[in-house]
Amino acid sequence: MNITQRVNSLVLLGEMLSVLTSKEIADVCFSAENENPWFTQTNIRQSITAIRDKYLTREAIGQMVSRYKLDDNIDKKRVGLILAGNIPLVGFHDILCCFLAGHISLIKYSDKDKILIPYLIKKLTEAYHDASEYFVEIERLTDYDAVIATGSNTTAKHFEFYFSHVPHIIRKNKNSIAVLSGRESEAQLFELGNDVFSYFGLGCRNVSKIFVPEKYDITQLFEAFDAYKEVIYHHKYKNNYDYNVALFLLNKEKFLQNDMLILKESTEIISRIGSLHYEFYTDLPSLVSRIESHQNELQCVVSAMKIPGIQTIPFGLTQSPDITDYADGVDTMQFLLGL
Repeated sequence: MNITQRVNSLVLLGEMLSVLTSKEIADVCFSAENENPWFTQTNIRQSITAIRDKYLTREAIGQMVSRYKLDDNIDKKRVGLILAGNIPLVGFHDILCCFLAGHISLIKYSDKDKILIPYLIKKLTEAYHDASEYFVEIERLTDYDAVIATGSNTTAKHFEFYFSHVPHIIRKNKNSIAVLSGRESEAQLFELGNDVFSYFGLGCRNVSKIFVPEKYDITQLFEAFDAYKEVIYHHKYKNNYDYNVALFLLNKEKFLQNDMLILKESTEIISRIGSLHYEFYTDLPSLVSRIESHQNELQCVVSAMKIPGIQTIPFGLTQSPDITDYADGVDTMQFLLGL
């Protein structure tokens, strides 16, 4: 396939996702949720919508083509993709980039997400049969020229060693934070709730900690987040919430809680499921220093403030990255074109 055909096939996939019948989407959601109960129909629909609107429009893909001057002058490589499965379709962007670059994806799916991405690939290849050669599902990675692997901090160390002989991108655990000025509107705090609770907080772009000014009334977040209280009706979220309340009580740790969220003062970035960390800051320079000290742990910084030297995104947009918003800030497409 030439670049025009690859672009057209992706645009067509986006159009097909716009006209899915209610039965078709219900069937795929049922299958995916049966495999992984964290993948609710709401979460799957949210992820499909974000991919359709942010990745699979002619405008978005055209932006990639023009930015990287994509053409048919490509030395086709076999790229191993070891995908994460913490949220629905999280590995699709890597597959899209490989396909646009003209490489073959050797896809090792996460055990947590073996339904959704194959479903999208099937939709694409049914419409464009020639695309089939670009997507190879594997159980064991062999005969590869490069690797993009996502895992925990522990598995990342093994990946770094095991794939040291080929070009690679290795991704580790990441989390996101928010910074409040204390002057946020109700609407902004509501949008922050989306950054916290989307996908039950399991994504690297989910806010797991907030920095707030001294004397900030942290309890106001309980009311601001009330619209997201339905998360507690999900059995896995509730089990984690109940367990963590019990754990903090046993450890005699201080925390605040309502019926669906634990607020805990902590210097740590990562928080347990059902909890949100917070930390007070005194001034902007000390805040910047704290953020910079955790730079390698951060995916997004959410704020309406201008923070010197820190790139921020508005409240409510963490789960809608643009097609050129790369995980960990590593330009995947540039990496692929350099093979």
